[in-house]
Amino acid sequence: MKINLYLIVMISFKAFSQKMTYRIYLVKITLLAIGLLLCFQMAFAKTDDFRFAEKVNIALRRTAHHLLVLNADSTTTIQPVQQKDPNTFSIRVENLLTYEKLPELLQQSLQMQHIERGYNVAVLRCDSPIIQLGYNFLDLNQEGGVPCQNRAQEGGCYTLQISFVPENSAAVGGFSSWWMLPFGSALAGLGFMAWTRSRQKGLAKTTSESTKPTLTPGLKFGNSSLDLPGQILQCGSTIHQLTYREAKLLSLFVRNPNQVLERDFILKSVWEDEGIIVGRSVDVFVSRLRKMLSNDATIKIAAVHGVGYKMEVLL
Repeated sequence: MKINLYLIVMISFKAFSQKMTYRIYLVKITLLAIGLLLCFQMAFAKTDDFRFAEKVNIALRRTAHHLLVLNADSTTTIQPVQQKDPNTFSIRVENLLTYEKLPELLQQSLQMQHIERGYNVAVLRCDSPIIQLGYNFLDLNQEGGVPCQNRAQEGGCYTLQISFVPENSAAVGGFSSWWMLPFGSALAGLGFMAWTRSRQKGLAKTTSESTKPTLTPGLKFGNSSLDLPGQILQCGSTIHQLTYREAKLLSLFVRNPNQVLERDFILKSVWEDEGIIVGRSVDVFVSRLRKMLSNDATIKIAAVHGVGYKMEVLL
């Protein structure tokens, strides 16, 4: 009894550990997939930010070049483009005398790079943070045109600054995140299916284990025990669930150890309530009991030729 309880506890603990290990494994896989997904998204965002900055750099340098050419300046070095933040860029332009040409040149340069985001333009003196001139890209299509476009402008060193409108949060780094929805849904669905399947298996296993017979004190014989009300046979460490007739026949042998029981007596004691008695039933059921008791060397159901059967108990 103690050994049996120990085995049941150990089996239950092992099943619980396996189930928890499997669920933890599923959680780890899901978290890993989400982590990889976020890493890919960040990588795409950084790559696209880099490409956007590169396009703006080329567009601003082209604009500065043509402004200098319009001023008949082919010798002044074009300064590097400065990036203040992901959306703000500036370039220093010497001898800016043609402000009226700036909006058209800048728009052309941006279109050549396929940059379609909205922007604000500010023109500052190199030695002062005060904005001297400025406009919004929407002014290009207004009836009045760009503010101050036709006003006289002093020559000198100016900083041309362009600030782009931040992208919509629905798209990260220029890479639309709509693909996250089906991918994330599919991942969640797979995780839920795996969890449900694991849970169903766990429930089925628990149910199966819970329906296994548990032995209560009963008839002892040899190294075996019979729980007649529960129709349970324990042979060593093995438990068998008996049918009604098997339990009744075994009980008859256990109550009459080492005694020869005639075939007619067995039939009458075990099968008399059926009305129809088949002689071969005894042989079939004895064969079943022999297989169940095969692990108990102290028990033997012997055939007595022409008479019946005898259960020999060595202990």
